[in-house]
Amino acid sequence: MKITAIKQQIKRFDRYSVYVDGVYTFSLSEAQLVSSGIHSGLEIDSETLAGYQEESTTGKLFDRLLNLFSYRMRSEWEVRDYLRRKQVDESQTTQLIERMQKLGYINDEVFARSWVENRRFGKPTSQRKLRAELQAKRIDRGIVDKILNEDASQTDEMDVLRQLVAKKRARYPDDVKFMQYLARQGFGYDDIKRAIKPSDELG
Repeated sequence: MKITAIKQQIKRFDRYSVYVDGVYTFSLSEAQLVSSGIHSGLEIDSETLAGYQEESTTGKLFDRLLNLFSYRMRSEWEVRDYLRRKQVDESQTTQLIERMQKLGYINDEVFARSWVENRRFGKPTSQRKLRAELQAKRIDRGIVDKILNEDASQTDEMDVLRQLVAKKRARYPDDVKFMQYLARQGFGYDDIKRAIKPSDELG
């Protein structure tokens, strides 16, 4: 078998189509093409071709992961789950995860810290709910404890609760329903009572 042509793709200028014996067979990124040493006229065997095709698939998956991270950071579990749904085999998944880790894209501690910071800039959120969210992302318990301890040293949970009360009070004129809503947000019953009732109303 022989590489008969290498053409820059029209829609993806950063990828090149490789033709074997006159037939399109696989594509590589510019970086992959340079590092592979592939050139027109190169003779290859079936084993070498299979290796190039696997590299092509890995490169495409890596590009998809970069696009995924362009929206927000992802935990390692989220990336593994994404690749599982794409039916990527375990060997390629491990290869991609390790590559993303080396480049700094996957780091669960950084992810957890960023998640909490972003939530703090959004709506008032209880630590209990933050813990549940991080656990849903399969973040290691030790990391969750560390990040939430950092957050607790900087954030007053009662202040967060009062902010939520001020923000949502008008939507819940009924105290019972309001308290149920706040409880679903992860706040404790005694704190909720203090936050929604003036001190002189508490017996």
